[in-house]
Amino acid sequence: MTVLRFENVSKEYVEGSQRVTALADVSLELREGEFVTVVGRSGCGKSTLLHLAGAMDLPTAGRVSIAGQITSDLQDAGLVRLRREAVGHIFQSFELLPTLTVVENVELPLLLAGRTGARPRALECLAWVELAELAARMPHQLSGGQMQRVAIARALVHSPALLLADEPTGNLDTVTSNVILTLLQRISRERGAAILMATHSLELIAAAGRSIRLRDGRIVAEG
Repeated sequence: MTVLRFENVSKEYVEGSQRVTALADVSLELREGEFVTVVGRSGCGKSTLLHLAGAMDLPTAGRVSIAGQITSDLQDAGLVRLRREAVGHIFQSFELLPTLTVVENVELPLLLAGRTGARPRALECLAWVELAELAARMPHQLSGGQMQRVAIARALVHSPALLLADEPTGNLDTVTSNVILTLLQRISRERGAAILMATHSLELIAAAGRSIRLRDGRIVAEG
């Protein structure tokens, strides 16, 4: 099943009196279980692509479809629902709330969506990333690798079809980065989520099933 599709997508921003093209005529497709990296220099359009893929922004031209829904056809409430139900996010800086415990951070997306069984589901996801024993700790009591694994559990708690990762190993050492890579590979293989990841890591690029290279907002290589 196709999870994410870009059809001739362009995105422009207005800066002062000028229009800046962040993406230009980009077409791509991700299916269930695919692990795809997006690479390129700073300013090439990676962040814009991830924002569009996560329904956090809308294209200027073309169509973005997530789990069969065209984002530009949805009103604000529909976009919020799509993000909550179909998309998970992993960030370089973890983005854990410091005043919540580990398990509270993981269950938060379910609570915000009004879903029942949030605590058991959060504990299940923590067990999947092998951190169930740290459920009652606060984020400041964790190592960087542990915080990223908590962030992965949070991203998976609502069983998203699409997982977006923005430099997920950027703040981690090599050994810990390999642990995160193994988890991402398991997610695509065992849970069937499509993963789209922006990275500069040669190890992550080599481990992914496919890589897309951007330059000046355009796809210049894929394979």
